[in-house]
This record gives sequence, structure tokens and C-alpha cells, in this order.
Amino acid sequence: MSKFSDLQKNCICDADSLSKCLPVSDDEKAAIERIIKRYPLKVTPYYLGLIDRDDPDDPIKRLCIPDPMEDLDDGEEDTSGEASNTVVKGMQHKYSQTVLIPSTNNCFRKRMVGYCGDEVADNLEAMASYVASHNEINNVLISGGDAFANENGIIKDYLETFSSLKNIGLIRFGTRVPVVMPQRIYEDSEFLSILEEYGKKVQIAVVTQFEHPRELTSEAKKAIRSLIERGVYVRNQAVLLKGVNDDPKVLSDLMNGVVASGAIPYYIFQCRPVLGVKNHFQIPLFKAAGIIKEARSMMNGQARGFRYVLSHPTGKIEVIGPEGDDMIFKYHEAKSITDQGRIFRVRLDDDKCWLDMSDVK
Repeated sequence: MSKFSDLQKNCICDADSLSKCLPVSDDEKAAIERIIKRYPLKVTPYYLGLIDRDDPDDPIKRLCIPDPMEDLDDGEEDTSGEASNTVVKGMQHKYSQTVLIPSTNNCFRKRMVGYCGDEVADNLEAMASYVASHNEINNVLISGGDAFANENGIIKDYLETFSSLKNIGLIRFGTRVPVVMPQRIYEDSEFLSILEEYGKKVQIAVVTQFEHPRELTSEAKKAIRSLIERGVYVRNQAVLLKGVNDDPKVLSDLMNGVVASGAIPYYIFQCRPVLGVKNHFQIPLFKAAGIIKEARSMMNGQARGFRYVLSHPTGKIEVIGPEGDDMIFKYHEAKSITDQGRIFRVRLDDDKCWLDMSDVK
């Protein structure tokens, strides 16, 4: 059994186990049991250890412990058009240069519904054939779930398959493992050797997701440095989340901390109106833009390099900022070539948190 399997085995996946680690009332336990039937729970002991047990509104707790708000039937299952972009089983092609592979339904904090890692990996030949026949594709994004929740052999298979294609110059892995299970990275020499070996053939990048400055522990920083020392570059994307990082000082500390850790800020996403998330974490766009603006004023120059965007069915839409009662947007990436780079404005109500399809026409 690999070290990674041992780490996975110790994850907290049920209400009884959770109640032994954290003070949980009978009512809270009943709510958790109900919610995890819909959104299965998976939290590492390491990450649970970051929670301040004396703070009922602790942001780390908010990120990993089920909340009754998640049980509301408000929101959508597919807010970025993933289903319509599937071209081969287990692979999506939304933007011309990039294919996305949701490599596993295994992630932290929720185990998502979808294909498991073995099912997707079994279809690698068809994926490679599609990518090889589309010369416009120059990079592959392997995500999830969580890409690094796959065993080393599966990760190696992805790297072997796509690094051999002449049109691929970059392979990216989307993961929260450096945040929630950093030991999986710096304690696993086989894993790091695989990345170093294939990094000599193609540039490898890790896109991780630190959401709060307290996640940037010494262990997390060690994981980031371990990747960088093997030739992998690390970028961070965060989601603006109510009760987690929607304070300008917290957000600026996060971005400055990411840079100090050796990673490069990439995106800050507007929280999508997803089932189980919409009512719990979303922030109105006008308020969010104000938070971003104030936070930027406290960041160093490198930390300011991120874009604030929505991952919309029509593309990645950058939020430029308010002008009167309007919000100005720009397509950073677009599904349709006619939208690429297009700037537009939308009249928004103060409480509006997302763009409808009619808003972007």
C-alpha cells in the first residue's frame, strides 16, 4: 500500500468520525448525516487540525464541514456548461487551445459524482487521438474532483500519454492536495520523481486553491517548494467566498502569502451558483468588486497579477469593475471566437451574484 493510500484511508468521511474530532451537537450531527448522503464528506485529519475549535464561524471549518445551507434546492448542477463541451468520454473541449479532463470524482471536501479515475484513465487512447488530431490544442488540464487524488500510476499514465504529443507544450494539474494533504507531495519521492521525469519532456504546472491565509502552513509551503524544486511551476486560484475570504485584509494576506510561498496568483473566481454552494458562499458582484479593489491596494505587485473572473458557460469573463449602476466585463477566454476579448456592460441590481445568459448577449 502506498503512502498516499495510507493518507486517504485516514480521511474523515462520516458524521460519527467527525464528532470524535470536533465538538458537534446532536442537531448538527443529524444535519451533517443528512447532507453527506447528498454531498459525501471527505476531510483529512491534517486539515481538520487547522480549525479553531473556539470559533463557531471559523473559516476553515466553513470550508470543510457540512452546513445546513447546503441542503437547500437552490442553484444549478452545471454552471459552466461542462456537459455540452464533452467531446470524448471523460474529456471536455471548451476553449480552442485547451482540453479539460475531470480525472476523478474524488476530492476534498466533497467526493463528487462522475467518473472514477480508473474509468477516465481507461479512455486515454481515445483522448490522445482526439488531441493529436486537433493541432490548435496546445495544453491539457487534468482536474477532478482532484487530480492528485489519483494514484501515482494513473498520474504517470496521463503524463506519458500527453507529453508524447507534438502539439502539447503544457500539462496542468488542478488540485487542493497542497492545501489539505501536503504530505502526499513532499513525503512521496516516487510521485515527485514522476513529475521531474516528465517535466523534462513537457512543462508541468500545478494549479492549486488556497482560499484563506491560515491554509498556508509550513507543511503547505514545503509541498509548494517540493514541486518547484522538481521543475514544476505552481499557480494559485481562489474563489471569493462569504465568511472565508470576503474581507479585504484577509484576501490581501492570502495573495501576499501565496507569493511569499513561491506560487503565482492566477485567478480569483466569483463563486458560481452551484447546488449546495449558492446560498452558503456567494457574494453580490458589486460588493465583491469593492472587496477586490480594496484588497489589491494592500497587495505587493506580484500578488496583484491575478484576474477576477466568472467561469461562465460562454467563457471566462473578467470583472473589470463598476461604472455607475453598471458593471463592466471583458471576455478573458471565450467559447465562441466572436466573443474573444469582447467588452460589455450589464446593469446589475445590488444583490445580483451571477450573470444570466441573457446578460451577456
